[in-house]
Amino acid sequence: MNATRLGGRFPLPSVYAVIDVEVARKAGLHAVEASVRVLAAYPPGADPLIQLRAKSMDDGSFLQLARDWVRQLQRRFPNAQTIINDRADIAMLSGADGVHLGQDDLPPAAARRLLGADKVIGYSTHNEAQLRAAIGQPCDYLAIGPVYATSTKENPDPVVGLDGVRRARELYQGALVAIGGISLENCAPVWQAGADSVALIGDLFKEDPAARVRKLLSRYAPLTPG
Repeated sequence: MNATRLGGRFPLPSVYAVIDVEVARKAGLHAVEASVRVLAAYPPGADPLIQLRAKSMDDGSFLQLARDWVRQLQRRFPNAQTIINDRADIAMLSGADGVHLGQDDLPPAAARRLLGADKVIGYSTHNEAQLRAAIGQPCDYLAIGPVYATSTKENPDPVVGLDGVRRARELYQGALVAIGGISLENCAPVWQAGADSVALIGDLFKEDPAARVRKLLSRYAPLTPG
């Protein structure tokens, strides 16, 4: 049972890797291998989230990939939580730990009825009105973005900037993910603006994903008290 069900804030990792099938392929990696490399970079005892994203894959192929992805990652990294992008049905059928929903996907309440109380539900918002509407819905975390301009999404929403992250933090006291155009070079101000976690897609593949994640985690360490 996750922390939200126990009444606390959902424990987000500082770095949330989103494995886009096409982005990984262009980097010469299968989604499973890319995910293994990413998760191997987290320190012992960490509880990372990792998301599988396949915008252009047909349903049957996505389900087959998701089942294999979940099975392999849960076996190798039992502390990791596997999240499927957009598709609550594929999250349920693959045995994933949860789903990340967009504004055009199933509403969080419907996904919660489908998946049950113990699965993780994240929900993307792109402006203050959407964020306000999402507060109080049965989500474990909310995402705000795009923070910066992004090339990994067709027809992206307008950039919210660091001010949008700060405003989201003022309005929402739950677990907050920032997404969109975030990289090793610009992630620190996003955490400082109030995000609990930064989600990265394209930047993960600027070099070996394991090396990239280690560098990202090291950027966060100096910002933590103590």
